[in-house]
Amino acid sequence: MIDTSVFPHPVYKDTVLEPLFEGVKAHYVGAINEINKAHLVMLRETGILDEATTRQIATALVEIEGELASSDPVYTGEYEDYFFLVEAELKKRLGPDVAGMLHTARSRNDMDHTVFKLALGKHCDKLAEQALHLCSQMLRKADAEKATLITAYTHGQPAQPSTYGHYLCAAAEVLLRDIARLLQARHNIDHCPMGAAAITTSGFPINRERMAELLGFSEPLRNSYGCIASVDYVTGLYSAMKLVFLHLGRLIQDFQFWSTFEVGQLYVPNSLVQISSIMPQKRNPVPIEHLRHLASVTIGRCDAIVNTMHNTPFTDMNDSEGEVQQAGYAAFESASRVLELLTALISESSINEKRVAQNIDAACITITELADTLVREEDLSFRQAHEIAAETAKAVIAQNQPLAEGYSAFQCAFEAMVQRASGITEVHFREVVSPQYFVAQRERTGGPAPSAMTASLGVYQTELARLTSEFRRFETTSEAAQNQRQTAFSALMQE
Repeated sequence: MIDTSVFPHPVYKDTVLEPLFEGVKAHYVGAINEINKAHLVMLRETGILDEATTRQIATALVEIEGELASSDPVYTGEYEDYFFLVEAELKKRLGPDVAGMLHTARSRNDMDHTVFKLALGKHCDKLAEQALHLCSQMLRKADAEKATLITAYTHGQPAQPSTYGHYLCAAAEVLLRDIARLLQARHNIDHCPMGAAAITTSGFPINRERMAELLGFSEPLRNSYGCIASVDYVTGLYSAMKLVFLHLGRLIQDFQFWSTFEVGQLYVPNSLVQISSIMPQKRNPVPIEHLRHLASVTIGRCDAIVNTMHNTPFTDMNDSEGEVQQAGYAAFESASRVLELLTALISESSINEKRVAQNIDAACITITELADTLVREEDLSFRQAHEIAAETAKAVIAQNQPLAEGYSAFQCAFEAMVQRASGITEVHFREVVSPQYFVAQRERTGGPAPSAMTASLGVYQTELARLTSEFRRFETTSEAAQNQRQTAFSALMQE
């Protein structure tokens, strides 16, 4: 017979408490230990605990930390969770009166959200570092390929010539904004809930600012009710994460299209290509497919966390705690794989310039510059120029000729429209309809011409450096807090 008269019910133990216990062991033990140490330091500094009691608790915490780390405890149901296991170990060593002093002016409510924020901060920092590295590699590649021609597509059709560097700069510009959103979400994590206790803080003279400092937060989260009820640090982060991979997914989709046999614009090196098991002529750039579905999986995992918070009460609740927090870490796992693989793909792939030239010739995509030139040099309206350019394109496409061979067709169209011959020579015509000339004319801010690209790259590098510096501050603050916390805690045992 299963005894269902005492807590925990065996089914509840197996389905909820044991998995949560294992989750704490996997993700939160270090954070719990650091909170215990920081809280003890604060209690002593504020005079809430005396010297002798503080020293006893500090010594016992060090012993318990070492023993639990080496023993890998298994959940038995004797204690509700890891927090109570540590408290029980303290009681064995110090007795209930002294052991219970550590829990003065705190609750599992403020502890839980502090633990979650410490863990999320570390995951976010790793993700931001990888995203910054991807952006750096994008800009390096953009600089190297700023003169490499590509066919730019709109609505799935060849549109105009541009450069690979120009395309990558567009993607990097979005990524920089995404990283800024990610770091803003990181700032929202950087407020400490400790001291809120259950809901309303405490009647003890605690120092919330000191707790925040010892744990590496910038400051306390001000409203104590919000410390245990607000979950925007969760929804904000996963929403910002989602956008990173939604936007990168569009880039990945382009790479899939560019690498098809029919387009052939992107060459994926052999190290990132798998050969068919039955069709030896096929080069399958399957890493791109993995990138696409991993990005989508990441988006789905982010949505799952955000949507779990929908229609939940504005109070302390399990919907935003252990299991949900742990489930969210899967999003970081797949996200990390996307960023690492995409960095390699961009760094090592190249543009097939011969195929680009063929596609440009076949699609007449420099025709816009012919119309622009007619406006500037022949004093035509743009509508007249556009119609002459359209007739020229129709003629060369019908004859399966590149646009550069269409001077006769151009003169016929011009004379039909303007009732005179054009002053543009055949040599100048060939120059005007070349992709190099097309790109060189686009020197306005943000365009693909060399001068515009140089200016844009400078702006992007400056923004990348600013975001990198902002990111490094979290790392520096964490290291400083760890040193300060350890020094202050060690001093407790020497008093």
